[in-house]
Amino acid sequence: MDQNKIFNGVYRGKRVLVTGHTGFKGAWACLWLTQLGAEVAGFSKYLPSEPCLFEVLGLRGKMKHYQGDVVNYKQIEKVFKTFKPQIVFHLAAQPIVRAAYQDPKNTFDTNVSGTVNVLECIRHAPYVKAAIIVTSDKCYENIGVTRGYHEDDRLGGDDPYSASKACEEIVFSSYYSSFFSHQDKTRLASARAGNVIGGGDWAHDRIIPDCVRAWSKGHAAIIRNPRATRPWQHVLEPLSGYLWLAACLLEKKPKFSGDAFNFGPHQRASKDVASLADLFVSLWGEAQWKHVPAAGKKKEAMLLQLSPRKTEQQLSWRSALSFKETIEFTASWYKQYYGRKTDMTDFSCQQIDQYIQKARTFELRWTGKV
Repeated sequence: MDQNKIFNGVYRGKRVLVTGHTGFKGAWACLWLTQLGAEVAGFSKYLPSEPCLFEVLGLRGKMKHYQGDVVNYKQIEKVFKTFKPQIVFHLAAQPIVRAAYQDPKNTFDTNVSGTVNVLECIRHAPYVKAAIIVTSDKCYENIGVTRGYHEDDRLGGDDPYSASKACEEIVFSSYYSSFFSHQDKTRLASARAGNVIGGGDWAHDRIIPDCVRAWSKGHAAIIRNPRATRPWQHVLEPLSGYLWLAACLLEKKPKFSGDAFNFGPHQRASKDVASLADLFVSLWGEAQWKHVPAAGKKKEAMLLQLSPRKTEQQLSWRSALSFKETIEFTASWYKQYYGRKTDMTDFSCQQIDQYIQKARTFELRWTGKV
């Protein structure tokens, strides 16, 4: 597919830095950016899983790969000074809720101090023109509302991960107000999304990776909370939003700098874990799951929904895939991978093209179709 019109063609020839590029979302972002003609660099501490999507897609040969810890200011500062990015996507994070209970200090260090370090680098980098700070849907104080949380709802978090993401948003707001609000050379926004699934995720304590790990070995998948309800979305959905938001910032029309945006589907995509697992089983074939409650009494929200209304109205962005299509995209990727007969880089690029074609049926502006 001709990528010149996608996102108004703003990424072609641009230097783009992605922190957390070896992670699930980071690797998909880097693949898409290389398709868009960007010069891409990534900064990550390690490969987060085995297998790892970054390696599966062969991204080492397609971009600059910098290894380091976002908590170490000198390391991330050196990358900024060497690569001189024009656009920054900050995705580096400790992203697992249960892992945050086990090591809360590392979670706060990575998610809060790491974001401070990235913003501090941006503050001293006049070559950065646009930056997206990616946080989480869990940055909101979850009081169980069913309407979907709006961007101006109260931040908060009862667990370490959620609290760290709320803190990250406060850090972003503070830096913007203090250092960026009175100038127009560098434009920033925060992006909130969650419940992201898709091919190439092998993180622990996530429903899809837990299923494929078990099923690829002929085991039943263990599900700890089958009635928890989430608005599931394919990884390409929020990534299209992040890329479009940065493109709008770069083109300075209209003015979104300093703002926060939710990227998520409407409530029709909200399904409980059991429904997701049952549909995934039907697409996978010869698989099963069983309910085993989690040990201990760690709190886990039963319902968490974002309102995409502001993003739809101001960015003309919306999700393009139905719940069924989201699971179909995901299941087909893993079946191709475990079938070991497909070049997964080519297949992943085909999925990006298929997603763009689907989004074009809704005449979304980022697709280049007006």
